[in-house]
Amino acid sequence: MLSSSTRSTCLRRFAPVLAISVLVGFSGCSTTMPELPPTPPPVPAVAMPIAPPPPPAPRPKVEVASWYGPGFNGRMTSTGERYNQNALTAASKTLPIGSRVVVKNPANGKSVTVRINDRGPHVRGRTMDLSKRAAEKLGITKNGVARVEVMPAAHKTPLVEVSTPASRPPPNPQHHCSLPRRSGRLRAGSRDHLRLPVQ
Repeated sequence: MLSSSTRSTCLRRFAPVLAISVLVGFSGCSTTMPELPPTPPPVPAVAMPIAPPPPPAPRPKVEVASWYGPGFNGRMTSTGERYNQNALTAASKTLPIGSRVVVKNPANGKSVTVRINDRGPHVRGRTMDLSKRAAEKLGITKNGVARVEVMPAAHKTPLVEVSTPASRPPPNPQHHCSLPRRSGRLRAGSRDHLRLPVQ
């Protein structure tokens, strides 16, 4: 066993060492940590443009259609043009003049593009009059009247027109009389009479 004097001597010797060790320990604990760089702000998400939904397809309009008889060929329409039974045209009570529509016969699936150039028909219960050519393409000439579906035509839909004239052709020039070339009053018995074609 160490005496009290010996222990006090040892404590006096090691007291500075212990004090220094304690100070070093506290200084190590109080060492400041390096500062971290600030966190960048979050990047806002860019909203992608959303395409609008396509417009709904127009629904066909049901019409009761008939067709012009041959007796109307060559008559004036509401637009001032003569009706041509061999052209792809139609008369309507409500559709705009000059517009193009696709007319479909749901009974056989046939369709044709026509131009509205007249008003009519003036018959109760009917809403459209087709030309003879358009009615033939739809297959309704035999029945005369049929329910059809009408849709607006595309802007550049070609419209095939038959070049057959609706009005009567001009008379044969051989059946016309030719007037004398020399002016002045015709004398009786002179040769400046009307020249008729030789048959």
